[in-house]
Amino acid sequence: MRVVIAEDNVLLSTGLELLLASKGFQVAAVTPDADGFLAAVDEHRPDITIVDVRLPPSFRDEGIRAALQARRRRPDLPVLVLSQYVEQQYAAELLSTARGGVGYLLKDRISRVDEFIQALNRVAAGGTALDPEVVAQLLRRRAGDPVECLTRRERQILAVMAQGHDNATIAAQLFITDNAVHKHIGNIFTKLGLVATDSGHRRVLAVLAYLNGHR
Repeated sequence: MRVVIAEDNVLLSTGLELLLASKGFQVAAVTPDADGFLAAVDEHRPDITIVDVRLPPSFRDEGIRAALQARRRRPDLPVLVLSQYVEQQYAAELLSTARGGVGYLLKDRISRVDEFIQALNRVAAGGTALDPEVVAQLLRRRAGDPVECLTRRERQILAVMAQGHDNATIAAQLFITDNAVHKHIGNIFTKLGLVATDSGHRRVLAVLAYLNGHR
């Protein structure tokens, strides 16, 4: 699986390259800036990209803007964004593309190697991987949203579901039965006016698109 990395921190980019190589990934290119990233995507046609939100020269939003531009060129391009903090506006903008193959993780998550690799594989396969803190802030983002009508348990399930987990994993994490998860998810979709038959990462994207006003 070919990977293109956009990260200006040499220690982090080198660490990522070594980690991914040890897990069987092929790092096709590592670039410290947005222009280099876009050129590398065009040249190598990677299976997944890892992009820091903030890149030179201003270290504001160059990375996320480059990721969005790359997605416009290749709508099926999997993108895993890394950030030091939760950038709500950027997270919402990236998620609003609603095509799958999207991840947004805080950099601290990389140290949990198994979780990071699982998230990377999930995004590469067209799924979704969101940091729990990103999910929590997105859920709080809009006042007056129908999400307010969800019960505490439904909110918990929505948060875990938005991280890209299936029903069995949700049940295990929340110590409830699979049947209970299925029932709660049905209630969530009903209350949010979303189709309850959707599955996998598509249901996550539908919920996130709704939460961010892109129905």
